[in-house]
Amino acid sequence: MKHALVTGGSGGIGAAICRRLAADGCRVFVHANRNADRARALAAEIEAAGGRASAAVFDVTDAAAAHSALEAILAEGPIQVLVNNAGIHDDAVFPGMRPEQWQRVIDVSLNGFFNVTQPLALPMIRTRWGRIVTVSSIAAITGNRGQANYAAAKGALHSASKSLAQELASRGITVNVVAPGIIDTAMSEDAFDAEAIARMVPMKRAGKPEEVADLVGFLASDQAAYLTGQVISINGGMI
Repeated sequence: MKHALVTGGSGGIGAAICRRLAADGCRVFVHANRNADRARALAAEIEAAGGRASAAVFDVTDAAAAHSALEAILAEGPIQVLVNNAGIHDDAVFPGMRPEQWQRVIDVSLNGFFNVTQPLALPMIRTRWGRIVTVSSIAAITGNRGQANYAAAKGALHSASKSLAQELASRGITVNVVAPGIIDTAMSEDAFDAEAIARMVPMKRAGKPEEVADLVGFLASDQAAYLTGQVISINGGMI
């Protein structure tokens, strides 16, 4: 049984990914920071449905805390499927953006990626099989007003993933990025009404978290063994 870690696993997209990976036979570590109760509840739900899951609670921006938590996880076996899904919004037009807004968004998405992925890389390499999938955003491809910090953080993940893909390809490890458009989650409910979605999305609807999870599930499978270094946007035809 392969072990999988999903950062930000207690959120809308993250939870769907956890359920999909568990259904595919992985033992899933559901990560959360502030939403520890939701992570534990999701792990219990997966276990009740016949899967294997545990909650993993730590702050991805705290390198020491992340390292300690990951050591405990690795004591049970290497992580072979890593989904970097943790990320936050703190939107403001650039001239009015506070330094802490810039730093916090960069810290969670980009530094969090390093603090989690780097300690897991060598144990994954030793298994000669691995899947690293990072959840980005269409904002990193097109840009978005009021989200210079978010687009910068996610765009940097595209470049980091392409470089890491080249480093790990010969070890049987693929590294890819999924860049969702408007997805029907609590985070998007306040940002886009039905009229805006119909105007922006050729399919005239928001995507479902399960549709993102299906793509991640494929990228984490044996069938995606020759697919690496790619940024795949799932956006209903927006671009």
